[in-house]
Amino acid sequence: MPKGRFHQIIQAYRVTKQGDPKLPLILVAWFLGIFVVGAAVEMLLFGFDTSGIVLGCILGLLAGLLAVLVVLGRRAERGAYRQIEGQPGAAAGALQLLRKGWDVKPGVAFTRNQDIVHRVIGKPGIVLVGEGNPTRVRQLLATERTKHQRIAGDEVPVHEIVVGNGDGEIPLTKLTRHLQKMKKQIQPAVQTSIMHKVKALDAMRPAAPMPRGPMPTNMKGARRMMRG
Repeated sequence: MPKGRFHQIIQAYRVTKQGDPKLPLILVAWFLGIFVVGAAVEMLLFGFDTSGIVLGCILGLLAGLLAVLVVLGRRAERGAYRQIEGQPGAAAGALQLLRKGWDVKPGVAFTRNQDIVHRVIGKPGIVLVGEGNPTRVRQLLATERTKHQRIAGDEVPVHEIVVGNGDGEIPLTKLTRHLQKMKKQIQPAVQTSIMHKVKALDAMRPAAPMPRGPMPTNMKGARRMMRG
């Protein structure tokens, strides 16, 4: 394992443990459980002689370590979301974790009360993501929808998402997964064309005063660790 990767894992563990005191016990439980299962399966396949036991222990060890990394990555990401949830700009930080193929523009519209609309362009079309007071955000989203639909035309759908825990809202922890599960409705060429068209709209208005650093550094590390 590269030194940088090992340091990243240790850092993620330390940061996550601060808000998750049971983390060591949980990781030990997962390691032992997967180790026993992996070793047992290997010995059942290759026998209970010396070579079978050695192979079983090696397989159990590798499987247990892999399980620990996966569990640690998921709990680190969950803990990072808890740290930023409710803070202005939290949704923008989460959207930055989207993989290649998504164009993310934070703060395309905002109010003085820190209600913010972000824009994501991907295969589902244009997705407007609002965070802040639900009533004000929905009004802001409606205004932005009209502006973007005028530019996009009828061939590109414009979706609206409100981040929150109320009815009809998407929790911050599920935001990126929700976007990735949305139906693919436009082709890459159309997506590129729309990205160029909306630049004219962006140039006509000031940039939103986005809060600095809403995304803890361990969230990106956790996501990279989960991807391998």
